[in-house]
Amino acid sequence: MMTDFADENKDRQLLDAIRGRASMEDIANLRSPEVSTPAAAIEALKLGNERFFSGETQRTVVSVNQRRSQIISQTPFSVILGCSDSRVPPQMIFDCNLGDLFVVRVAGQIVDQATQGSIEYAISHLKCKLIVVMGHEGCGAVKAALASDEQIAKESANIRYLIDQIRPVCQRLPAIRDEKARMREAVTQHVRAQVALLRQNPVVAAYEAAGTIAVIGAYYEIGSGAVDFFVTPDELAFD
Repeated sequence: MMTDFADENKDRQLLDAIRGRASMEDIANLRSPEVSTPAAAIEALKLGNERFFSGETQRTVVSVNQRRSQIISQTPFSVILGCSDSRVPPQMIFDCNLGDLFVVRVAGQIVDQATQGSIEYAISHLKCKLIVVMGHEGCGAVKAALASDEQIAKESANIRYLIDQIRPVCQRLPAIRDEKARMREAVTQHVRAQVALLRQNPVVAAYEAAGTIAVIGAYYEIGSGAVDFFVTPDELAFD
């Protein structure tokens, strides 16, 4: 309870400072308390998403000095590897402010050399406590991976590269008649596959083994605004 009160007090001081035209340095020193553990990072994202889908967001209007204070340093608590889809903005979905999230976006949230390098930087240099691989409802990249060989052959080489990272999972799906259910299963299985692949990264594996980060999955439902989290071994199991 004391911690909650201290956090609320600091948030109030930050808002007062912004309204009072405080300096960049003053605002930087009054940022919200740092999330210090993977479990706390997961809880922060869950609470933020609850605010988002219930329509009770708390993100403050960004003042000039608040924005400029980000020049001094950045202290994101979580990495989000998400899809480039315009309907899936992580900062809004998790009701986060500037500097809270290190977001890596690519169609189909694939784990490749470029995205792994970005994630390695976030956990080793910025000390992020959590990595979330987040898929979403109606993903165009996953839908493309479910298409026929003939349809895929018509795409450009770079689009085919993206599809090739997703297709192995799609080819292993069980028979599912309902198209919406089939799409959700394809997306969630792809998320689990990318989490498993990311955990093979030696930098990520070392930080996870030390307990300083967690690697989890998530599925964002555009219609409701809710995020399902895959945290436990059973929820992340991928054969």
